[in-house]
Amino acid sequence: MFKLDTGRYPTQTEGLRALVHQPKNTQGWTVGGYLETREIPKDDWDNDYIYKTDPNAKPPFEIISLGADGIQGGEGQNADLSTRQIYLE
Repeated sequence: MFKLDTGRYPTQTEGLRALVHQPKNTQGWTVGGYLETREIPKDDWDNDYIYKTDPNAKPPFEIISLGADGIQGGEGQNADLSTRQIYLE
């Protein structure tokens, strides 16, 4: 909805925070934000999500959870999870 309203995805600098707090100089942003809360949710292990952008990728953003250990890489519960994995499957 952010993209539909503003014509773009949040920048990497704005991150997921742009979904709950209007970035400066952003036209069309929905008052109240795009989540049911004013806080950015944490992953299932209470770690922050990582938001990355790449204009040459499809989709041009990626949201990552570093798994239970909060460290890049790993297997099982410690494996990283990414929206790119879902998109490519």
